[in-house]
Amino acid sequence: MRLIDQILSDRNLDEAIKAVRRNKGAPGIDEMTVEELDRYFDEHRAEIKAAILAKKYKPDPVRRVYIPKANGKKRPLGIPTVKDRVIQQAIAQVLSPMFEPAFCNSSHGYRPGRSVHTAMAQVLEYLNQGYEWIVDLDIEKFFDTVNHDKLVSILRKRVEYATTLNLIRRFLRAGIMEDGLVSPPEDGVPQGGPLSPLLSNIYLNEFDHELESRGLHYVRYADDCQIYVKSEMAANRVMASVTSWLERKLFLRVSAEKTHVVRPMKSQYLGFRFWKSKDGWQLRVGEDRKARLYDKVRNVTIRKYAAALPLSWTFNKVNEIVRGWINHYRIASMKTFMEEFASWLRHRIRVIILKQWKNPRTKFVNLMKLNRHFRCNIPEERIRRTANTRKGLYANANFDVVNFLLSPKVLQEPNKKEGRPGLIDPLGYYLEGRRRLVSAVM
Repeated sequence: MRLIDQILSDRNLDEAIKAVRRNKGAPGIDEMTVEELDRYFDEHRAEIKAAILAKKYKPDPVRRVYIPKANGKKRPLGIPTVKDRVIQQAIAQVLSPMFEPAFCNSSHGYRPGRSVHTAMAQVLEYLNQGYEWIVDLDIEKFFDTVNHDKLVSILRKRVEYATTLNLIRRFLRAGIMEDGLVSPPEDGVPQGGPLSPLLSNIYLNEFDHELESRGLHYVRYADDCQIYVKSEMAANRVMASVTSWLERKLFLRVSAEKTHVVRPMKSQYLGFRFWKSKDGWQLRVGEDRKARLYDKVRNVTIRKYAAALPLSWTFNKVNEIVRGWINHYRIASMKTFMEEFASWLRHRIRVIILKQWKNPRTKFVNLMKLNRHFRCNIPEERIRRTANTRKGLYANANFDVVNFLLSPKVLQEPNKKEGRPGLIDPLGYYLEGRRRLVSAVM
């Protein structure tokens, strides 16, 4: 069976449609949504297959959008149309098993069974083996500078079918629409499509094999790469050598300003920083990633907006943000930070609740209900003074009465009548995740 026939098989296309629908995502330039995919492919499947087999399929230009980065800059993304995402996904589903066995063990990005966690576990292994000088490589605008001819020549080593290579090249040259204008790219693999991660790994796999042939210890996650050696002299030599190799062989630019030799305590990789305990090197979360968590939760809990929404919506959104962040960074040591963040989060939630109660009488009635329900035995006069205080909401939310009646236990209790989940306990969730992580390792 030809490779293109595997890609265009109904079974493979159906799986691709399901994957694109599951991943959701924004529409491309044609404004078609993922909900319209089934109907569209029912009507146009035969037509799309015929165009691809005749090498006449023309992908739409991708829609250029920008997302903020941790350093304040913006990362350009290219959003393909949903029908093009299905074709890209179908290609990736067939090519990935072909290339996966050739990928190196130190490559962790966008691969099955690998993640940021496996990458950082390998980093700690190298550091604890004494490789404590780090070459921190920064490839300038990697996804925008991948050389198309070089990429196709690498693909051709395993993909010998002209129709498949023609289809991939057409996606590479589809163009980018920005401000209504389409610019045809000479280089680059726009981030945002299902095929881009696989193509980036295929391209940089050449670099991985070069590092392995030199016996170097490294970890790569997409275009983020660090190399670990035992001396400063070796680190400087390696930095100069691999920079030259990347520029000569893969036509990639290495930032002279951002690529440097650094010690672990001054390094940050994939959002993690390093510190050394009596048991060896450990991970902590970078300050910028902590600030990003505060910003995300702060945007959801702005009192004048959140007070106008059902508390169930706010709790669901906050829980989603916090769980996702903790799941990503749970391998790091952050018990103290979780305690501080949890206290801050609950204070903001109390402010929203007091804002929703509005007038002193409603505050008094609701606080008394909590007092009776949880048998707190707080004197009625103290609750009345709290409800009628002239102090602002933020100060009021800090009063002992409010903190006691809207305690962590109360906030964590779901309200089935209102359809509201309990508020997540960040510290408890983190510690439980750590326990599961230790159990899995043991």
